[in-house]
Amino acid sequence: MNVSFIGAGNVAWHLAPALDNTDFSVREIYSRNIHNASALTEKLYQASPRASLDFSQSPSRIFIIATSDDAVQQIASEIMLPENAILVHTSGSLPLSVLGYSSTPNIGVFYPLQTFTKNKRIDWKEIPLFIESENGDTERVLISMAKAVTKKVHRISSGERKALHVAAVFASNFTNHMLALSKQIMSEHKLSFEHLKPLITETITKALAIGPENSQTGPAKRGDLETLDHHMEFLQDDEEVAEIYRVISQSIVDRYSEDSV
Repeated sequence: MNVSFIGAGNVAWHLAPALDNTDFSVREIYSRNIHNASALTEKLYQASPRASLDFSQSPSRIFIIATSDDAVQQIASEIMLPENAILVHTSGSLPLSVLGYSSTPNIGVFYPLQTFTKNKRIDWKEIPLFIESENGDTERVLISMAKAVTKKVHRISSGERKALHVAAVFASNFTNHMLALSKQIMSEHKLSFEHLKPLITETITKALAIGPENSQTGPAKRGDLETLDHHMEFLQDDEEVAEIYRVISQSIVDRYSEDSV
């Protein structure tokens, strides 16, 4: 079954080649910037770049919108599809209903739970893929396509997917931001970020092994207010970082003081 992508960003950059190595051949890549589409087609066997949303004569049946969330609804309303086409988006936060403006009743969600960067290789077999559709035939096609790239395929509703996406932001985006702030502090004091890498590795490994609720340590967990005050004094010249430290420390104090009651 042939597939076309609308969008040539990080998700498409990884998902299109993964599908192209299965029975779901990628035939077309659309991007508002034709150079981005051309760059992605170079990684594929027989795909061609497109600069138009008129897919009415396309050889594909499945059309995957892999763009920024704010572009999905407009694309769904403007795209011209062949008969019996399946249109899906890859967003974690958008409901299925945003595709209701399209010309096809065969709509769905094909959401890979992973952070994607163009030049960082990933193992698709271990990535959870979440499927949603109100159409039984469409759901079966999407499940088949998901199973072609990963062994972790799950059905999910729009409401459940929103909860999943919020949790993923805490687990990935916020965690990464904390690491960036940590690296910033080290750099400002001419210390190597390398010193923290064993600690970071052990923190993540332990949280996954025994659960983050069981692996929390540190002054806020102990209720060590004196150390917390010293740290706040240390951060007084950077009000933004100091406020982040205060809010997170207070959250930890509150959680573990409740657990001890």
